[in-house]
This record gives sequence, structure tokens and C-alpha cells, in this order.
Amino acid sequence: MKAKKILVTGGAGYIGAHTAVELINAGYDVAIVDNLSRSDKRLLEGIEKITGKPVKFFEGDCRDRNFLLKVFQSEGPFSCVLHFAAYKAVGESVEKPLLYYENNLNSTIALVEIMIKCGVTDFIFSSSCTVYGQPDQIPVSEAAPFKKAESPYGATKQMSERILEDVSRNNIRIITLRYFNPIGAHPSALIGEIPLGTPNNLVPFITQTAVGVREKLTVFGNDYNTADGTCIRDYIHVVDLATAHVKAMEYLSQQRETKFYEVFNVGTGIGVSVLELINRFKAVNNVELNYEIGSRRSGDIEKVFADPSKAMSSLGWAAKFTIDDSLLHAWQWEKKIRDK
Repeated sequence: MKAKKILVTGGAGYIGAHTAVELINAGYDVAIVDNLSRSDKRLLEGIEKITGKPVKFFEGDCRDRNFLLKVFQSEGPFSCVLHFAAYKAVGESVEKPLLYYENNLNSTIALVEIMIKCGVTDFIFSSSCTVYGQPDQIPVSEAAPFKKAESPYGATKQMSERILEDVSRNNIRIITLRYFNPIGAHPSALIGEIPLGTPNNLVPFITQTAVGVREKLTVFGNDYNTADGTCIRDYIHVVDLATAHVKAMEYLSQQRETKFYEVFNVGTGIGVSVLELINRFKAVNNVELNYEIGSRRSGDIEKVFADPSKAMSSLGWAAKFTIDDSLLHAWQWEKKIRDK
């Protein structure tokens, strides 16, 4: 039986690359689209090393309809599209809101337009727990109402979800996955997170400080209403997150409806503070870390972690890696890319 063809946008990025590995290892025929503006060809090389298969890669922008159409016509028909291509830095989105609205919304709209034109019906969307704002109840379930987004990045995810829910009424079947905080790297240390410039996420800033690239780490605020005063997040291993996409895609393929829209949280259900994460990293990897307490950062929320029970029951998915696994793998990846 011929392998199903899957299109992965943003597949040279952190989450997209890990998901491409899981898809290929599950027997799917994967094509990757990425404009390489926020990603790295080293991850494409890593995908090939892990899977032992050549990567079908097409360099281009998801806002470019002509480019997308050529990929769909030459590589299709695709059974499903997994859409990761977006700007994702909360802090940068506060500084450059128009950049985020233009890129994140227009790329999604263009991609869905080409899907419809080419008769592709199944779509997995990469969303975020930032759509919840600061939720009233924690752990937060999919039933929680959207609050005003704390950042333009979060607002683009809220708007994209609204667009996709509307589109799903026109014979497009969509699953939206709301990620919590992906960390770690592939256990092989062949792919991981490669931030451009100063990292926006906590763990690569920790690993870059530990390896000596950064002089010190700044903890943004210790006056929040939490046990140690620092923000609390739900940190999920990136391979667990990647696996959730494969499960979601398979679940979607089993649905009989032609109009379908469903949302799942993808998290561990465990809240970990910034200081807890720092201390776990030091203990697991037996390293010291120079850090200081700074002021709060615009766009950050105080506390959020997932209720992942819906994904566990409907998708048959659960996080398998521990926080210690994630921090060990992140450190192994950091050391590997510094050795080159």
C-alpha cells in the first residue's frame, strides 16, 4: 500500500522538524515547506540522519500562493497538511505587532485557500496556550473562554482559530492543537532548538548560559502570585508534542464527517516555575548557572498549565518524557551544536 503523503509547513523549524521525524518513522511520505527565515537547514540534515530517508524540501513562503500551488500540484495529492509556519516570539510580537499579524494570519489564509483549490480536506493547526490569556481556572481545559490575549502573538493564534473554525463549515476538517511550552530535543541529539539571535524561550537561554554563550540568564520577575514568585508553565518534551500531531492526524482521518473542527490541549498537566526549572536543570546536568532576577516582561502571563485529559482520552496520547528527560536532552543538544 502506498504511503500517505503529508505536507509539513515550517518543517525546518523546531517543532516541525521533530514532527516530520515522527511522521516519517510512522511510515508517512513527508514533504516539507519552509522559507528558512526562522529555521535552519541543519535540522533537515538531522531528520535525514534519524530516519535514514532523504527529505523532500521546498524552500518558499506560505504567503506565496503560486509557490504553494506548485508544491501541491507536483507533490500531491496530500492526505493532510500540518501547519507550523509562523512567527512565535511573544516579546518580538509586542515590539513588532504588524509583522506578526501580517505573517501569521496571511500564511494560514493562503495555505487553506490552496488546500481548497486542490481538494485537500484535512488540516492540523499549530496553536498555543496563549489563546487562553490568564485563565480563571487552572489546569485549563479546552472549554475555557478566550481572554484578551496578552501579546500580538497570542492574538494571531486566537484569530487564526476563529478563521479556521469558520472555514471548517465548508467541508474542511480541522484539528487545532494548543501547545503549552515545548522544550528539549530529540534523544539522539541530532535535532533540537536553534534560536536565531537572543533566545526568546527559557530553556535555550538556560543552555546557552550554561555553555558560556551568554554571560547570565535573566528571570523576568519574582513578584508573581506563585510559591517562589516566578511564572509557572507547563513544559512538554518536543518529541511528545510531535507524537501528538501524528495521533491527531490519525484521529482526524477516522472521522466520517465532511465538516469537522476540534481542539485539543497538548501539555503534561504539571505546572513548573521558572526557578524550579533552573534548579532541575542544574541538578540533572550537574552544572552551575549564572542568573539574576529582572523586571517583569511585557506579554507574559502569571500561571498556566494544561488539563490534557481530552487528548489522552480521544487521541490515545500522553506525555512520556519527564521534565528531567527534557532538560537532559536540551543540554546534550546544546553541547553538540557547540562542538562543531
